[in-house]
Amino acid sequence: MTARQLRLVVETEDYDAAVAFYRDVLGLREQGAFAAGGGAHVTILEVPAATLEIANPAQIRYIDDVEVGRPTARPYALSIRVAFEVDDAAETTRRLADGGAEVVAEPVETPWRSLNARLEAPGGLQITAFQELDDPGQDE
Repeated sequence: MTARQLRLVVETEDYDAAVAFYRDVLGLREQGAFAAGGGAHVTILEVPAATLEIANPAQIRYIDDVEVGRPTARPYALSIRVAFEVDDAAETTRRLADGGAEVVAEPVETPWRSLNARLEAPGGLQITAFQELDDPGQDE
């Protein structure tokens, strides 16, 4: 068996603000939206490509240090951060901040040659906007 899709489900009290942020500000395409009894709502937003990164606590601390300069990750069981590759990390950071995100750290060049910014999105999810600085197809 091979997994064919990754769905990250984010629970938030401020559903409308979170949908508006990810769909309208970040620009994720809406695949579908559904409602059920009792006020239940879900919107499924599409990202063209996804990867699943598995990291130990030392790596999480290292990434926090590189991107932010201090620990910002949630306690172990809640430490989820979503990273979005973008064309321009600085411009995207400004646009996301204008759209309701809190900038935790401005874009910084990482040792792995990307420009990463850390934000707290509406709904409380930490996100990284990253821009690859090297052409992934070039030889090192």
